[in-house]
Amino acid sequence: MQNLYLRFLKIAEVIQKGSLSELDESGVLLLNAIAVSHAAGHPLTVSQAMNLSHIASQTTLHRKLDELRIAGFIEQIFTGTNRRTKYLVPTPVAHAYFEKMSQALALAAAPCLSA
Repeated sequence: MQNLYLRFLKIAEVIQKGSLSELDESGVLLLNAIAVSHAAGHPLTVSQAMNLSHIASQTTLHRKLDELRIAGFIEQIFTGTNRRTKYLVPTPVAHAYFEKMSQALALAAAPCLSA
């Protein structure tokens, strides 16, 4: 039997080619970081995202934020009266992508669960 994680990667690759064709690996990593922080109840600010040096340089991160926004995966929102701090939140497009990835994980695990 094939390794569960490798099965998942194979299925995920197909999904990513269709859903994320306009993004490269650093764009996907940035989207993941934004979504994880948002799901934990701590949405990232633009400044915090710009400091994710393990993903890319600040210049590249700025470009990737624009790409994610233009592709419809994230929005920049303000909260309260503070118009200087922009928070990054996933859009319904991003949620649909993550739902597909969840289904990919379930599909990859299905043979393991029945064994």
